[in-house]
Amino acid sequence: SGEGAADSVVVGEPEASEEYFWRADGSHGPHMDYFGESTRGDLVLNEPEKEEDMLTPEEVMGFAQDLNLDRWGTPKTWGLPAEPQRAVFCSRTLNLRSISTVGYDMDYTLIHYKVVAWEGRAYHYAKKNLKKAGFPVGDLEFNPELVCRGTIIDKRLGNLVKVDRFGYVKRAMHGTRRLTNRETHDLYGRLLVDLREGQRWLFLNTLFSVSEGCLYSQLVEMLDDGKLSVNKKGLPMKLTYETLFNAVSKALFKAHVQGKLKADVMMDPEKYVEFDAELPKTLLDQRESGKKLALITNSDWEYTKVMMHHVFDKFLPSNMTWRDLFNVIIVSARKPAFFSQTMPLYEIVTEDGMMREKFRMKEGGIYSGGSASMVESLFNVKSDEVMYVGDHIFADLNVAKGYMRWRTALIVREFEEEVVAIDRGKAHTEEVIALLKKKEKCSNILNHLRTEMHRYKQGRPSAIFNKDTEKEMYQQMSKLLATMVGYDRQIAPMLYNDGSHFNKYWGYISRGGFNDQSHFMRQIEKYCDVYTSRVSNFLRYTPYMYFRNSRLQLAHHRSLDRYRQEVSREELDDLSEYSVLRIKDAPAPEESQGSPPAPAPDRQGSGGSPFAGGGIAGSAIPTYPDSARAAFSGPGSGRPVDVADDDLRYQEELWKVQPSNEFGHAIDSSGITELDEDVKDADLYGDNADETTG
Repeated sequence: SGEGAADSVVVGEPEASEEYFWRADGSHGPHMDYFGESTRGDLVLNEPEKEEDMLTPEEVMGFAQDLNLDRWGTPKTWGLPAEPQRAVFCSRTLNLRSISTVGYDMDYTLIHYKVVAWEGRAYHYAKKNLKKAGFPVGDLEFNPELVCRGTIIDKRLGNLVKVDRFGYVKRAMHGTRRLTNRETHDLYGRLLVDLREGQRWLFLNTLFSVSEGCLYSQLVEMLDDGKLSVNKKGLPMKLTYETLFNAVSKALFKAHVQGKLKADVMMDPEKYVEFDAELPKTLLDQRESGKKLALITNSDWEYTKVMMHHVFDKFLPSNMTWRDLFNVIIVSARKPAFFSQTMPLYEIVTEDGMMREKFRMKEGGIYSGGSASMVESLFNVKSDEVMYVGDHIFADLNVAKGYMRWRTALIVREFEEEVVAIDRGKAHTEEVIALLKKKEKCSNILNHLRTEMHRYKQGRPSAIFNKDTEKEMYQQMSKLLATMVGYDRQIAPMLYNDGSHFNKYWGYISRGGFNDQSHFMRQIEKYCDVYTSRVSNFLRYTPYMYFRNSRLQLAHHRSLDRYRQEVSREELDDLSEYSVLRIKDAPAPEESQGSPPAPAPDRQGSGGSPFAGGGIAGSAIPTYPDSARAAFSGPGSGRPVDVADDDLRYQEELWKVQPSNEFGHAIDSSGITELDEDVKDADLYGDNADETTG
């Protein structure tokens, strides 16, 4: 919680009717805590805090036990699962108390569809539309594993690809066959996927994309096999991968807008929808905490009222309906234009959807169209006082944040399964890491031997190679190389199949390669303040939660942590010349005037730096005072530093302190410029901008 000393900066006099010792800060002023987050909505003491009123940590723990709280601080009587897959994950610090308005998408956000049933039905109607157009698709069957959220369709080559946060292709499929690493490299090499090239790339943002990607992959395979050369009437079909995609996209678009798919869902919601009894409680808590709730969906009024009734009303108190949860309801919102443009506004005045034009919203109304700025005017809020919750990373969140500067929350149901899968795959991951470390150790020794070999061949001094040891060293290098090849044979298939127990084609959706984020995860990190698997996960945290993101660890942070964990105190003494943290205090500048030059590399002893006059800007290695060195290395560690030389007696252990190519990738805070340009400059996802469902 952020409520505490920083939140108590604003202290005011209690109102005459105030019965408590505190009040809520309703100020719209620039009150901020020490994290730079707004304190609007925080509890503020009416009187300055007194030292005797502060609880000790032991008293706090005892209080929690008396209240029978679980390890997440939630009363056990609430009956909520304390499981990591049901957590809310934070990318950017978010004080929910400062959020006065929460907007919700409907489809795959408030309402979660059974993917196989819903997308399978969409696939069925798309097939029927293709069949009418002459495509021989009767034998095709829906396979949701062929596609996952975050993959990208390459319309030029007929592939599905998965890229890392830098935009490099890490996995690829052609048709229904996954390409080998060599095939992927030959096709894409160092190509950066640029989603602004809408003619070639299509990013699959939501679960609504599963049926589209599946059908396209299957038809690509048919096209390659010559099964789409003529249609059912015997007429030639001159198709490319791009025109084939257009045919699939058009067929699926018709399936959504013709109304048959939604009619099937409305007739039998239990077949297509997962019900969540905790969802209405979550929204009730938010409403009763004083927050204004808005439903903002691209779905039409008829579909919205039927589905929301089925999902919510059975779990609400008898005197309430789903409409009572929301301060305003907006259908046919036409996102993402809803966030970036001013659209005509119509009020729905009858149950069958009759409308009349309006120019402003009123609380309690039901509207079609409109804009995000109208919502702000309705509730007298702006920018970071509003949070929007949705499942579409572009149409819901990217534009809401880019144009309106709203706070954002992404719903990704797949993360529930992925968190469990990552835990189950822990042994596999640890085995891969262990093999990589073994190979890394061999590689580091071999690299230094090769360097020594080149020095020897050029007639330069070498501490290892000479006429007597040359043959033996060549044999040792061959054995090291053979060992590394053996490790590669084990590592390669393990990396190729990493995450296959989650999805045998794509692995984990959050990973782009073994050690890096996927582009989808990078988008989440950039555009979503928090993300979770379902809206009801917020119930555990209450409407007053202060979410704080984890402290970001960069590559040099991880390298230092690894160094300290893996190198013992005794080994640190032996390796002290490689660690600036262990350098003995150098004389003060005024004391070093006229001092002799640094010792030659083959001498041991003095505290002079072997890199004096060289290195970065020609400076010597910096030194630390005794107090700092003691903090790093413990008491009694100061001793003369051995000068680095060509003696490789430390090579066997040196691998532990060297940054690893596999584990030392730098995190570029600037992100992927080719993929993440400002949304105002270009429509990154073109074809998805006109989705018919929210």
